[in-house]
Amino acid sequence: MVKIAVPKGSLQESTFALFKKAGWNFSVSSRSYTPTVDDDELEAILLRAQEIPRYVEMGVIDFGITGYDNVCECNADVVEVCELIYSKATSKPYKWVLAAPKDGEIKCAEDLEGKRVATELMNVTKRYFKDKGVNVSVEYSMGATEVKVPNLVDAVVEGTETGSTLKAHNLAILDEILVSTTRLICNKDAWAVPEKREKIENIAMMLKAALEAETLVGLKMNVEKKDLEGVLSILPSLKNPTINNLSDDSGVAIEIIVDHKKVRDLIPALKRAGASGIVEYPLSKVIY
Repeated sequence: MVKIAVPKGSLQESTFALFKKAGWNFSVSSRSYTPTVDDDELEAILLRAQEIPRYVEMGVIDFGITGYDNVCECNADVVEVCELIYSKATSKPYKWVLAAPKDGEIKCAEDLEGKRVATELMNVTKRYFKDKGVNVSVEYSMGATEVKVPNLVDAVVEGTETGSTLKAHNLAILDEILVSTTRLICNKDAWAVPEKREKIENIAMMLKAALEAETLVGLKMNVEKKDLEGVLSILPSLKNPTINNLSDDSGVAIEIIVDHKKVRDLIPALKRAGASGIVEYPLSKVIY
């Protein structure tokens, strides 16, 4: 049995959705912290993402999913198995930034000497200012950090994906302190057990494969031999395209995998180059 911690809260549903694409179905009632999963080798628990690195390091949990910022905040001594680029809303990394009033006198970290900064990321923020040799008072914020400037504190260290909330509160980003993405982390002792390590590596492989497939699609098409060179010249692909002769030897069937964003321009170009019977199909997993 391998114990996994899944982040409860904003990442919960997107994490369950990713696992479903990878082949594991989690379900949990609204008041439960122990999800069921259709894998007899897994035992799951829901925890706040901020707590997961600590419990993984202690060995209470074998492995879990959390943000890199939480690992840094806890200074947890764990194995980072892989990076998983996803979030509750976007695929953009979560950034912790230093921000202050847009039209104020504070333009950089050094301007905060002797002043107050509010944040939920206390330890990382303290290390940031210590490294810069700036003496500040770092205060813990229990949420709505951006509204505390300038009446309660002089600046904030806040997490953001788009920066829109900071702009809405007339705050300017002065520096980027930490870029955080979701990570699969493992306890060092569990990683040393071959059976557990293989299970965790298998899960990591399938999760990454499911994420990779989200940005790709497959294309199939038929091409007459006289048009083959022209079609091949405009085909992008992960590797060389798969080409098979048609049964009547009149041409070939081509199959490729491409970035889904390129398809809207690629298909018309392929049609003009002589391709026919073009079929686009979704992918569930891609493993390089």
